[in-house]
Amino acid sequence: MNVVHLKYPHELNPLQQSSAYSLAVGFFDGVHKGHQAVIKAAMEKAQELNIESAVMTFDPHPSIVLGGRKEQIFYITPLQQKIAILEGLGVENVFVVNFTSDFAKLSPEEFIQYFIRDLNVKHVTAGFDFSFGKFGQGNMDTMKELSNGDYGVTVIDKQADDVEKISSTRIREYLKAGDMEGAAKLLGRAFKVPGIVIQGDKRGRTIGFPTANIQPHEGSFIPRTGVYAVRLKVQNKWYNGVCNVGYRPTFKNPDDKQLSIEVHILDFNKNIYGEDVTIGWEKHLRNEQKFDGIESLKAQIEKDKNEAIEYFQNLS
Repeated sequence: MNVVHLKYPHELNPLQQSSAYSLAVGFFDGVHKGHQAVIKAAMEKAQELNIESAVMTFDPHPSIVLGGRKEQIFYITPLQQKIAILEGLGVENVFVVNFTSDFAKLSPEEFIQYFIRDLNVKHVTAGFDFSFGKFGQGNMDTMKELSNGDYGVTVIDKQADDVEKISSTRIREYLKAGDMEGAAKLLGRAFKVPGIVIQGDKRGRTIGFPTANIQPHEGSFIPRTGVYAVRLKVQNKWYNGVCNVGYRPTFKNPDDKQLSIEVHILDFNKNIYGEDVTIGWEKHLRNEQKFDGIESLKAQIEKDKNEAIEYFQNLS
């Protein structure tokens, strides 16, 4: 898959301009089932027109540039993970547009000139609520009105399940609640967080449950605190495990607010410090709690481990 990073004002070389594209455009955080409907339609149009499929996304999140948000932005799919998912869907090209203050000032007409016509886009596909240009003045009706016959336009209607619209907002709500099954239904896959194994205090090893201490990639959305049945991808292989997300209240000073993510990998005994890993979140087992001593903690961890084993056995 070809990944091209674009910044306004940008220059295009002749090689890029020689290709014609059927383009799906949107922020696509999560690449959930609603996003997948947009991307699938663009790919089908590419086949129909015998041109290349492409996805245009934006980085960083517009609210970071435009302000108005005080909290840090956490992504359901950080950029590199998003790109990997798009590749898995079979997309041929990804345009990552650097969302800057200058880019945000473009009029709808300028956006179309620089990022549709100049890229040789022959068909544009987006969701019904996609907007573009300064203050979001442009919408998909605008996209059609300004086409001048240079490109076709497909608008994908609202994608909903039996509850309501499939959206990144709903997925975030599920993650905040620890409802991993709910999130997975909207994503079409288990929610995953990429990270790296770092040195911890090795306390788990001393009580018979060694854990991999995971530092998630910057900007990753972390589910609510608690204990989960998870799968961990390490060295290109998936392993079942139990994950604790929280502040380890049994051991830690209550004033210490450093969140930890620790995974006890089932049937595993290797040193993986420094390895890139991915956590696949399967099921919330219980909330985090403080125990009155090591023995009661160990007994509960054993219960968590057995519950996770039973969960994975029932899947197979």
